[in-house]
Amino acid sequence: MITGELRQKVDRIWETFWTGGITNPLSVIEQFTYLLFIKGLDEAETRKENESMLLSVPFTGLFPNDKKYLRWNHFKNLDPQRMYDVVSNEVFPFIKSLHGDKDSAYAKYMGDAIFMIPTPNMLVRIVEGIESIDMKDRDTKGDLYEYLLSKVATAGTNGQFRTPRHIIDMMVALMKPTPEDIICDPAAGSAGFLVAAGEYLRDHHADLFLIQGLKEHFNNHMFYGFDMDRTMLRIGAMNMLLHGVDNPNIEYRDSLNENNTDKDKYTLILANPPFKGSLDTDAVAADLLRVTRTKKTELLFLALFLRMLKVGGRCASIVPDGVLFGNSTAHKDIRKEIVENHKLEAIISMPSGVFKPYAGVSTAIMIFTKTGAGGTDYVWFYDMKADGYSLDDKRNPIEANDIPDIVGRFGNWDAEKERKRTEKSFLVPVDEIRSNAYDLSINRYKATEYEEVQYEDPKAILASIKQLEEEIVEGLEELEALLG
Repeated sequence: MITGELRQKVDRIWETFWTGGITNPLSVIEQFTYLLFIKGLDEAETRKENESMLLSVPFTGLFPNDKKYLRWNHFKNLDPQRMYDVVSNEVFPFIKSLHGDKDSAYAKYMGDAIFMIPTPNMLVRIVEGIESIDMKDRDTKGDLYEYLLSKVATAGTNGQFRTPRHIIDMMVALMKPTPEDIICDPAAGSAGFLVAAGEYLRDHHADLFLIQGLKEHFNNHMFYGFDMDRTMLRIGAMNMLLHGVDNPNIEYRDSLNENNTDKDKYTLILANPPFKGSLDTDAVAADLLRVTRTKKTELLFLALFLRMLKVGGRCASIVPDGVLFGNSTAHKDIRKEIVENHKLEAIISMPSGVFKPYAGVSTAIMIFTKTGAGGTDYVWFYDMKADGYSLDDKRNPIEANDIPDIVGRFGNWDAEKERKRTEKSFLVPVDEIRSNAYDLSINRYKATEYEEVQYEDPKAILASIKQLEEEIVEGLEELEALLG
């Protein structure tokens, strides 16, 4: 998380966009990102030039010898009008055409990018602001980008809203990605889950970058993200690039459509799919409808996850509470499918304030493994009451936080078997879930402990009131006497 001076610098740049007429948060992030990327290209070029000189090896740069003025360190010193002409008419077209391979993440990211900054003076102020930010550190780039994304405070028309970073990090920590995983988010948005998975691997498996095969897998074949919003695709691809993934597979795709044929492909799915969408079943893949005949996207996505995962593949997905207890045939079918034919591991109930200020929906995290042959013995339930932030629209940091406890307890089933139903976490045997029509809401199984409260005898309370009344009257009489 960025704080202090760096945050103030970013806010000032944001204000420059805003006062200059670019008020759509996504547009601001796009334009901000383009310039960050242009600066990053120049810094990478400089680093490679220095390495070439130090090692006395030949180096062919991105920028032709006759185009050196397109580099950030050159045009940043030009007068406003000249800078604007160079950036809008030459730098921008140049970087858009850098990768001829139309299938590369870079091409997908930059293909339909539009330069929107309207005036030379505005461009100068933004360039000066970005120049004052030290972007050499990868963590700083990532934190800065997360802060920019946090400013997108509007929900999408299909129930999309940004998943808080600490919830993403918790889900990734629960799933513990490995260097061999193939990770997918079929409703990727800004690619937050994929970024967090990459950061987890850097922190816990740093040696993967010393092994050529694993490093190549990380940069080219590990991460897959799909979305139908081209703006979010560009932002998501850039998010991955800024977090050090060279060639993420970020693609335009309607994941629920019959044209999506991915099957038995991924080992880990992390997702927060759209909740509110209601689709025309004619456009939905037929094999998904065989699992659950419905128009509800939240149910169809669960069926999709099962199809896309390899046997042994794992999934952690945020679902609205209705998925857990809905009485329709479609709701019951998908729950039965996961419980009986695969291995449902955990339901983590989250408080409704987790997604504020974007939405006040009650949600849970569902964790399961695709087996195709059952395997559910017990299901672990956790009743999260706090996530480290106030549950109102302000979401200010607070001390109460169940996340460390959730991560610490998950998977440690031997210790959890002794937990009582009155505690925050406990195990429920699959037979009990079957007998409750596969209801997975925590309130179905949680026991409430009532404490007996002893009240004073009513006659004694009445006597106390009379005594107080007498004391008040005496006090008033004394006061009246003093006043003469």
